[in-house]
Amino acid sequence: MKTVFHKASERGHVNHGWLNAKHSFSFASFYNPQKMNFGLLRVLNDDIVAPGMGFGTHPHDNMEIVTIPLRGSLEHRDSMGNIGVIHPNEIQAMSAGSGVTHSEYNHSKTEEINLLQIWVFPKERNITPRYDQRVFTEEDKAGKFKTIVAPVKSDDVMWINQDAYFAIGKFKAGSTTDYTIQHKGNGAYVFVIDGEAKIGEQTLGKRDALGIWDTDKFNVEVSKDAEILVIDVPMN
Repeated sequence: MKTVFHKASERGHVNHGWLNAKHSFSFASFYNPQKMNFGLLRVLNDDIVAPGMGFGTHPHDNMEIVTIPLRGSLEHRDSMGNIGVIHPNEIQAMSAGSGVTHSEYNHSKTEEINLLQIWVFPKERNITPRYDQRVFTEEDKAGKFKTIVAPVKSDDVMWINQDAYFAIGKFKAGSTTDYTIQHKGNGAYVFVIDGEAKIGEQTLGKRDALGIWDTDKFNVEVSKDAEILVIDVPMN
């Protein structure tokens, strides 16, 4: 098993006032040649957006974009005609494909929103853009890794144009669980949203991450109540 540890405090950081963002990988003004990507995972941004503020209409193409609100609600509009609000326990997945424009704003005029925005390189280029939004309850995630994004079309997960899987779980202190890599040749980027866990000899605190590859599975030991996101992606 090979690993790379990304400490939360060593992420890129920019504060524009309306946007306070941490970047796990090189993004915008943050550039680190050692942190360009993990396999086909290109972006993992941890954004705090001020009340009523957000990202105005802008274009994307040929990127798979997954948005996970952690606190607060996000208002979404796009050129496909989708208009809606995404709340905690909801996940948004969008294939930019041949090209799409969209905007994302903090739906609240009084409270901040904290969200994760994640980009994965697509398997097929220039597909027809598509959008999906689903609810995954606290019960879905309790004590196990619940797959929320997968390269299959079903009622249980959101589809992604890549051999990638996203799973999220909430675990009690003292618990232990295995994670099995879901596609041959994939690696797993384990991101601790909250709490503390140990994988092998590496302890991970809040917002720390561990990239893992060249293994079929690994064990997670939870030392403090934790919420953990696993992004299971092709390594090339």
